[in-house]
Amino acid sequence: MPPSLTDITLDVSRTVLEQSRQDHFAGYDPFDGLNSKLFEWMPGLKSGIFGLAWIQFFKQSPVNFRPLLGVPKRRNPKGVGLFILGLLEDFRRTEDTVFLQEATALADWLLTQQCDRKEWQHSCWGYHFDWKARAFFVPKGKPNVITTVYVAQALFALADTLETLDSKKQADVYRKPALDAASFIVKTLYTETDGRRFFAYIPCETAFVHNASLWAAAWVAVAAAYTNNDAYKALALKVARQSTGEQSEDGSWVYGARHHHQFIDGFHTGYNLEALDIIRRSLNTDEFDQAIKKGFSYYKANFFESDGTAKYYNNNRYPLDMHSVAQAVLTLVKLAGENGDAEYDRVLAERVISHSLKTLYLPGKQRFVYQKTRHFTNSINYMRWSQAWAYFALSFWLANQK
Repeated sequence: MPPSLTDITLDVSRTVLEQSRQDHFAGYDPFDGLNSKLFEWMPGLKSGIFGLAWIQFFKQSPVNFRPLLGVPKRRNPKGVGLFILGLLEDFRRTEDTVFLQEATALADWLLTQQCDRKEWQHSCWGYHFDWKARAFFVPKGKPNVITTVYVAQALFALADTLETLDSKKQADVYRKPALDAASFIVKTLYTETDGRRFFAYIPCETAFVHNASLWAAAWVAVAAAYTNNDAYKALALKVARQSTGEQSEDGSWVYGARHHHQFIDGFHTGYNLEALDIIRRSLNTDEFDQAIKKGFSYYKANFFESDGTAKYYNNNRYPLDMHSVAQAVLTLVKLAGENGDAEYDRVLAERVISHSLKTLYLPGKQRFVYQKTRHFTNSINYMRWSQAWAYFALSFWLANQK
């Protein structure tokens, strides 16, 4: 009898985790090109058009020039947060304390990686590299909302797990900074501009991006519910309404408000849906039910092919990307039955996993590729973007099998 999808997925999840352990959860990232030692001699080039072109060259090239150009392997706080979430799913499934011990050790490391509290006043996290996007330049050490939210989720989930094991004192070590991250979001990232009310991606920037604003609102909602903070509840609802009010009639969201953000992609749509689901559950509201139903219907109709391919864009399957796969699994499992057919959603998640194992997994190297385009495969080992997401999504799916 051939092995089942569960057996195959379990084996792949274990090997990805073991390979990541061997690297101490450190690795390369699609956007880490500005960590090159060359910029020690010309740091001023990072924040301009040269820096943007340099990052895009590293991101798009299927050849890994990082070792040659002095880009070191590093741990990424968001990637470590994803590994913690995966380890906690494996602990929930197996009750093997090795997973919990490893998650706790990684969480202790995250506590040491907080951005400067003297400057930001509250717990927050950013990337381990300078990052140049078209809309803004983010220096290393400056927090961003997505990293902060995923780290906070991981710390909070660990605290919940420890508390169920009667380790409340230890749980508070992780829950306190997780909740404090919501205060950073409220006090530093809340923005009113161009008639909009939203949470910004990074401090002092006014680019409106739906997934960043909704994830911030989701974490504020979680903290509000836990601490019974009515002001935070009201703010989370206000911000969520901004994005649901800009949802297209067909259920889709463009990435953001700027002219180069007018695309619709799969994993950011999944982010939006998951964040809204957290908000409604945390605040016990049905206000966003219709937006979620419409969005979930659009998501399933436009981002999947019959063989289980998770498309990157609504109008283009390429690039095939493990990040899209991972978020698809999480979204389909968490929202299963939202439109009344939970079995269809679960089967679709299985197809997505099965197809990704055939097309994106490298058995010989025991890890996932970064992307496949129409013409070539980029097999560079990206820890945060590919392996961390893959491990978390597969562990989550395994833990939720009946």
